[in-house]
Amino acid sequence: MQDGAKSRNQSRKPSLATAVASADSLSAREVKPVRHSQSAVIKGPYYVDFRARTAASYGHAFVWYGKTSEKKVEVAGLHPAGDTTPYILGHLMWVPSETGASYGDLDVQYLTASYRVYLSEPDAQKVFAHIKHLQATSPLWNAETTNCTAFIGQIATFMGLKVPFHLKKPEDYVNELKALNGGRQTVQLASDH
Repeated sequence: MQDGAKSRNQSRKPSLATAVASADSLSAREVKPVRHSQSAVIKGPYYVDFRARTAASYGHAFVWYGKTSEKKVEVAGLHPAGDTTPYILGHLMWVPSETGASYGDLDVQYLTASYRVYLSEPDAQKVFAHIKHLQATSPLWNAETTNCTAFIGQIATFMGLKVPFHLKKPEDYVNELKALNGGRQTVQLASDH
């Protein structure tokens, strides 16, 4: 019985000779060179990742940003300061905001959309300074006007990306941001920044 099982297992596994023969039997016109996209070649060492995640409500949009070679990630997003009460009131009026990481922003399991754009070091310095400026000058949150999608839209606009209207669910906003920009993976700032 063991000999029968052994021969069945051997017949299921392709041998190295079979694999080599299959590769050698391809004609020259069937073999195509692999082309690397231009964006893969010029990806900068810095990035801004526009992200959306689940939340108890309709979700949340925010950015991760940093250097690709480092595990440390910076988080920026606009959300009401505190918990439920400011969130509810923020649908009727402006409420105090926070602009750092909120619960769930670092947990990949809650992620619903992501669009990462790479930058050179000089451009990253400008974009990261702009993000810090927005964080320092965004004291209020309102669900209809100064919300999380409007906040990340300001960052995308500064980077020269096309942005959708901000009154969308965060997941839809990030996916549309990516689509509007053709999934572009690199950004070079205009000289006026």
